[in-house]
Amino acid sequence: MKRRQFMQTTLAGMAGMAVTPMAFASCAANKKENIVVPDLNLSFQEGIPPGDSLSEKLDFMESLGIVGFEPGGRGLAGRVNEIQDALKNRNIKVSAICAGFDGFILAEDPEVKANFDSSIRDIVAAAGELGSTGVIFVPAFNGQKPCLPHTIETREYLCEQLHELGEYAVKCGTTVILEPLNRRECFYVRLVSDAAAIARDSHSEGVKCMGDFWHMQEETSDYAAFMSAGTKYLQHVHIASRGRRSMPGEDGEKDDYRDGFRALKEMGYDKYVTFECGSQGDRRETVPAAVELLRAQWQEA
Repeated sequence: MKRRQFMQTTLAGMAGMAVTPMAFASCAANKKENIVVPDLNLSFQEGIPPGDSLSEKLDFMESLGIVGFEPGGRGLAGRVNEIQDALKNRNIKVSAICAGFDGFILAEDPEVKANFDSSIRDIVAAAGELGSTGVIFVPAFNGQKPCLPHTIETREYLCEQLHELGEYAVKCGTTVILEPLNRRECFYVRLVSDAAAIARDSHSEGVKCMGDFWHMQEETSDYAAFMSAGTKYLQHVHIASRGRRSMPGEDGEKDDYRDGFRALKEMGYDKYVTFECGSQGDRRETVPAAVELLRAQWQEA
């Protein structure tokens, strides 16, 4: 190749490289314009709103525009009619169900495992009747012993057990939701990506996972944690202040959820973000303030 031809070819290539980022930026901008930004669907556990009765609590929730209600699983089968009646003519639906079963899935003691199997199935069936997004559970807390060892064989066993439980949940019209915790509470599943991978390897549409902003202190990035699960597996989110597990905002600048919210918005996450926390002050003041903070950060994310 002559020198002149070489220079012309090189310059043409450089021009193409200069244009390419602009073209990519244009495509990205056009793609972003087509994204439908989801609403922030806030949900409360039963202990969050003030009130002496379920009806009073739901009235308070409605006044704040809260659209989800997360009851505990303990005795849920006996509360189905109560909850259904309480939610009639309200713009509030049951979100997830928080635990409430006996035993644990990784128990070495056959009797403890059997108690888990029967009690969680009762809750899953009730969750299906209530139209819940799923029943939250943890494979084993640190204090639950004797427990199967943290090995690859235990992981395979967990996936097998979850497949059976997930298929039962599908028949009931709901899911089971694997919750990762922090290392002080749970030895086995500590990252959202771990929970999502276990859900994937369970090979059941009824097995999902969640993220909890409090427990996600194990993560290096809230954004990456949620993205690692994606819309296929992320079924639920819990939120609390990031210092003392109080109302969002009660720990000041620590309570910044925008990185995680950005991921949820980009994913088109349309399920619930539930308050699971205490309060340092009067709930009639701290709860509305927390709701306002989260809505503002959702807009900013």
